[in-house]
Amino acid sequence: MLVSNSSPDAASRAALRSLMEQLPGMSAVEGGGYLEPVASNDPPVLRSAQIAEGSTLRAIRIPTLSRPASSEFEAFLDGSQKVQVVGHRYGMPIVFGTASAVVRVRVNRRMITWGHQPPRVERRIFVPLRYLPELADWRASSLGVEGAQWQIIDTSTADRNGDYPSQHPAVLIERAIRAVDVERETLEDLLAEAWCARGDGSLYIDGGISRNARVASSTCAVGVIKSHRTLYVEGDALRIVLGLEKGERSSVFRVSPRSRSSVMSWYLRLRDAKGRDAMWGLVRVEIAECKYQLERADEISRWVLAETTPLSLPDGRWDKMAYGVRDCEEFLRAIS
Repeated sequence: MLVSNSSPDAASRAALRSLMEQLPGMSAVEGGGYLEPVASNDPPVLRSAQIAEGSTLRAIRIPTLSRPASSEFEAFLDGSQKVQVVGHRYGMPIVFGTASAVVRVRVNRRMITWGHQPPRVERRIFVPLRYLPELADWRASSLGVEGAQWQIIDTSTADRNGDYPSQHPAVLIERAIRAVDVERETLEDLLAEAWCARGDGSLYIDGGISRNARVASSTCAVGVIKSHRTLYVEGDALRIVLGLEKGERSSVFRVSPRSRSSVMSWYLRLRDAKGRDAMWGLVRVEIAECKYQLERADEISRWVLAETTPLSLPDGRWDKMAYGVRDCEEFLRAIS
């Protein structure tokens, strides 16, 4: 998932000009920096998982083949989000948010956009309408500017308990950030579902697959997770996972997150971590429950290892990022 920090795009600049015309006295934010996603409120944790390969978690060397390892991934999916405070009125923040997602297909070693589903781009303007009553007529409306459609979203609506948010600007900004994050996930899931419905081959998804039941049950989908806020190991298993060498994976285990679908998973070391952080080159792979899942784990691990070349430089996450995912991010940066 890409979080862009590039300069404002043409659609954003046009929307900002229109807003300033409609809101006399609005204070634009000089340079309007993009905001990072709100970190999870959950602390980093170790969590036990049900071992599906043997009785204890262990390190397993990926079997080599007589021919050089190659990848059978047909396509890659990733999403992007941009959240920017562009101004304020009476101290109440006005926020632009853009979420996007794309599937890029590999054809003759070249990456092209999947022809069956176009890239998805959704643009939102987040304003606290309750605290800016002069904008009451903006409810359930949209703003069309120079070919781009921006939906107006109220950041001051009541929660499920009927309580309205504080007027603290940080609270309202956080609401906007979380909304854009959810929208990005929705767009990614729509594209993943569409790919799995056609069954066009294996899809490399940047991130997990358990949040969507149809994707989590499809043999087409492979999720590759680069961040490890939750580690599904405890006790000696932690030492084994952090001690994996390049080309080794952990035993397969079952991940059953609350309110999500159950999937099979394992850790895989992509690069030599000597002299590096313990998480260097470490990813966690997710697939649907299936027959011959142990053989499948070795097969998919070879594919993921093969995707470590070419390098995804100059991205700082190149130790864990497949080049196909970087291609998705570069494409989304160009169109959103």
